Amino acid sequence: MRVATFNVNNINKRLPNLLAWLEATQPDIVALQELKAKDADFPVGALQAAGYGAVWQGQKTWNGVALLARGAEPVVTRRRLPGGEDDDQARYIEAAIAGIVVASIYAPNGNPQPGPKFDYKLAWMKRLIAHAAELKAAGVPVILAGDYNVAPTAIDIYPTRSWDDDALIQPAPRRSFRRLLDQGWTDAIRHLFPDQRIYSFWTYWRGRFDRDHGLRLDHILLSADLAGCLVEAGVHRDERGRDGASDHAPVWALLER
Repeated sequence: MRVATFNVNNINKRLPNLLAWLEATQPDIVALQELKAKDADFPVGALQAAGYGAVWQGQKTWNGVALLARGAEPVVTRRRLPGGEDDDQARYIEAAIAGIVVASIYAPNGNPQPGPKFDYKLAWMKRLIAHAAELKAAGVPVILAGDYNVAPTAIDIYPTRSWDDDALIQPAPRRSFRRLLDQGWTDAIRHLFPDQRIYSFWTYWRGRFDRDHGLRLDHILLSADLAGCLVEAGVHRDERGRDGASDHAPVWALLER
């Protein structure tokens, strides 16, 4: 089973790129983020024609998350994180796919920091940690995949001081991500490549992609029973270099159950 997460940065604008990637790589489960489309504008027909069932939570202009399943229909179990009853941002969707609970996560960016957006980021991560603990306690196989908007350690960003004030690398979000992992989740990329600089995001600025000045913001976290099935993982880096590409590249993991 091949699982992937992909921040598409506007699903309708990048639809040709997304469909070409799906055809070339044939992932079985895909978590998508940053749809930037209302529910009614989600391209369900094109994805069904490509062989994928889909569930989604859209939002005009910003945010938006979806889950795709090859040759199957995901069954939605949750469209919002618990807590934050007044939070209407489309940042989380969860579904049952092939006997696995899968979440697509688009955590807040948090910039500028300090400030209310950074506070929201930390509060949202706290809610995610609490819900992840409940999923773990349920004893079911779980995949938490998405754009966490956290570069967890120093090797998850290219050597630079230019990002020192950015919310993506601040100690508090990094501690939040660490607390999540400490529940017993396995970071697929870092588990297989503990010391390697691997990136999933490169800004459009100043030739950052060509110089490989990237960050690893997109993560696939596996529950303990699935971590034992992990055999390969990586980033489809070439997707970032295509015409009209998102500023993220898909991250994938291969599980043998």
